[in-house]
Amino acid sequence: MARAIWTGSVSFGLVNVPVGLFSATEDHDVHFHQFEKGTTARVRNQRINEKTGDEVDYKDVVKGAELRDGGYVMITQEELESVEPTKSRTIDISDFVDAAEIDPIYYQKSYYLAPSDDSAKKAYALLVKAMDKAERIGVATFVMRGKQYLGAIRPSGNVLVLETMYFADEVRDPAKVLDQLPTRVKVGDKDLDMAVNLVKAMTTPWDPKNYRDTYTERVEKLIEARKQDREIVRPEDTDAPEGEVVDLLAALQASLDSAKGHKAGNTRDLPQLRTRKATTAKETRNKKGAAKKTSAKKTASKKTASKKTASKKTASKKTVPRRSSRGPTRRKAS
Repeated sequence: MARAIWTGSVSFGLVNVPVGLFSATEDHDVHFHQFEKGTTARVRNQRINEKTGDEVDYKDVVKGAELRDGGYVMITQEELESVEPTKSRTIDISDFVDAAEIDPIYYQKSYYLAPSDDSAKKAYALLVKAMDKAERIGVATFVMRGKQYLGAIRPSGNVLVLETMYFADEVRDPAKVLDQLPTRVKVGDKDLDMAVNLVKAMTTPWDPKNYRDTYTERVEKLIEARKQDREIVRPEDTDAPEGEVVDLLAALQASLDSAKGHKAGNTRDLPQLRTRKATTAKETRNKKGAAKKTSAKKTASKKTASKKTASKKTASKKTVPRRSSRGPTRRKAS
């Protein structure tokens, strides 16, 4: 069983529920080390003084905040600890809100909340059922590892899920971020109806198992292929025309036609990954040399063919008899 990364209690009103906090998600990305090309020597990161070029020991590294004028203010660890939020073991629910009112942009990371012991199970179950019946989620604040968090607590089945959230000033205003801020554009009724029909045609029941991290899976297959001294067969590039003006209505109609029999998920059009025996550096050089020779032969043959064609044209011009400008001659009557 996993260990709780934080323990404390959930508080709503005068009720306290002892809980443990567990990560609800995990990272399945393929992680790589860095090596010097052509060797198996690892490349390590070092802390280097940018002025002297000397390596700096970790104990001699301090934190500094950059000022607007380009200067710096150095801050010690003791000073940082003096302004940390008051350490607390309570997730304090201050409000209950309708989940639909919270924009998902505010959500960060998901955690499971579990009762910390048998004595907490009854109060925990009561909170889960009450929130589920009221169709509300709790908004709370708590301190973990020296940082204050905003969180949303919601029931999921018989378990409470805590979503850490961004504070309001951490979410960017699109008007200040986007160069091309979308404005109100008039949309034709026919276009809108067809777009709605396309959305409906592509609508399926939600099942998270329909969606996979296909890139990570293919990276893992690549690693396995290289382990067996094989290489990936790269598909031929099919360059799509860029800058092409698309007829929106025609594109919608074509999309609607292709959406018939729509299958859920992100893997339906994924091409199969094929491998072959890896070529050596010598074989690669030979292939490149052969390709260059073939290209040179083709170029030479094209030149020869063009010369022959030119000579034929010249010869044909020479053999064509000239017509007299006086016209056909007539024999005199005897």
